Amino acid sequence: MIGLEGASIGVEQRSSESARFREDVVRGLSAPRKTLPPKWLYDRRGSALFELICEQAEYYPTRTELGILEGHAEEIAEAIGPGALVFEPGAGSGRKTALLLSALERPAGYVPVDISREALLEGAESLRRQFPRLGVRPIVADFTGPVALPLGDLPARRRVAFFPGSTIGNFDPPEAVSLLRRMARDAGPGGALVIGVDLAKDERTLVRAYDDARGVTAAFDLNLLARMNRELGGDFRLSAFRHRAVFDPRLSRVEMHLESLEPQLVNVAGESFAFRAGETIHTESAYKWETRAFDALALIAGWRPERTWTDERAWFAVKLYTAAR
Repeated sequence: MIGLEGASIGVEQRSSESARFREDVVRGLSAPRKTLPPKWLYDRRGSALFELICEQAEYYPTRTELGILEGHAEEIAEAIGPGALVFEPGAGSGRKTALLLSALERPAGYVPVDISREALLEGAESLRRQFPRLGVRPIVADFTGPVALPLGDLPARRRVAFFPGSTIGNFDPPEAVSLLRRMARDAGPGGALVIGVDLAKDERTLVRAYDDARGVTAAFDLNLLARMNRELGGDFRLSAFRHRAVFDPRLSRVEMHLESLEPQLVNVAGESFAFRAGETIHTESAYKWETRAFDALALIAGWRPERTWTDERAWFAVKLYTAAR
């Protein structure tokens, strides 16, 4: 982990991240149903492609959530109170964060956390320019596991976890509970959580959101193969795979897959993996929630529901929770 003052990630940290990537790839491609953790989609190019996905007409979550935040930022800030320290696991470009910080009264600081160093530091620097008096302490780390945050170094009246973008939907429910529980511990008694939750809706809208007509999401998904080629000595032929988005109504989730178009043998990370024609690598899940069901999930993790704001179609929700004392 580094702060904004750090000029680079140490060799040891880069080596550790590379080792985790290799371990996840070997384990995931060796499984009966091939799968890879979605966090590895976000290298520098992947992060840039995701920002482009957010601009596509079919991808409703970003603009819908932005509309909610723009319309209710003052209410959210009033509910949080003055002197809040905001920490954000999986921080992105900072556009939504800026809306929250602008509305807050005397925010005590901002601690963004992300696995993608370049995207993290660019976003942090942008927020430093917008809020020159605000202490910004970016942490390069994998927020899906335990991370030691320097929250005690920044005195605040309240700690607030900010988790927009429906990222919580990328986690299976038990994993989501574990992540929310860690956020509750970091926020401390009486701390707050402001989180974006994508709500259940019709299948056609959902599938189109994850398979846009311009093929940006497909490029984002296929970039994972290019990353494995570049960083793990792989020989994936991107033209031999295609992106697929499917909806599983039983689990209420959209799944992203990379489908092999032919029988083939691929070498990566010093191992060989056989693919049948039609066999897939499951690269991401996106759960869609009923609002009461998500409240129940959050309650298990130690969060008490306080307020919910939605758009007029009830496609998306921004929810406020308080950590149990």
